[in-house]
Amino acid sequence: MGRIFEVRKAAKFARWDRMAKQFSRVGKEIVIAVKAGGPDPETNPALRRAIQNGRGVNMPKDNIDRTIKRAMGKDATHYDEVLYEGYAPHGVAVLVESATDNTTRTVGNVRPIFTKNGGNLGNAGSVAFQFNKVGSFKIKPGDFDEEELELQLIDFGLTEMGESESEEGERLLVIRCEFQEFGNMQQALEEMGIEPLSAETDWIPLSTVSLNDEEAEEVLTLIDKLEQDEDVQRVFHNLA
Repeated sequence: MGRIFEVRKAAKFARWDRMAKQFSRVGKEIVIAVKAGGPDPETNPALRRAIQNGRGVNMPKDNIDRTIKRAMGKDATHYDEVLYEGYAPHGVAVLVESATDNTTRTVGNVRPIFTKNGGNLGNAGSVAFQFNKVGSFKIKPGDFDEEELELQLIDFGLTEMGESESEEGERLLVIRCEFQEFGNMQQALEEMGIEPLSAETDWIPLSTVSLNDEEAEEVLTLIDKLEQDEDVQRVFHNLA
């Protein structure tokens, strides 16, 4: 029983850590959106998107409202969005999206994570060319014909419609478009009455690297350490 209790306790703390990280990431998205386009989601598509992402990770409405209010204050934190590029062990390309109020601190954290785990931080442009930046929307299946929806969205820049699962194992639809069509796709879904669970930009690798289990574990260890950094929003890689 003691072992089972410890396992359950560890799982609970892992969920809490994951939720805290998700709330922090969305909170920064909200602050950046408010500072760029104002506090009204009706006239600020980026804020609407950030609020949708908050709902998608079950962020309480009170938290969202407080974050918007805080972002309007004169003492609100300013975040710079910085993309770091580098390589994990065995030539795996890695992109690190960050939102930081201190770029010196962030690069001072990110660089050692690469070097201490068999990788290296590169210069701007050294890795990003191996990825395609796309808009990515996750939605719940609804009372609509999925094939018909796919055909309709082609006119708004759809390049791919696939599937994924939520953390609870529920089936989700994933809609992707070229990055420059992001706004058109967001508007099209809104006009169809479809509210995405998340609306983000993803970096999709143009090719992938296949490794054995031991090598892959080395790469995933580095990625996990990067994701734990408080300034890191998301990490992308081309590990198969």
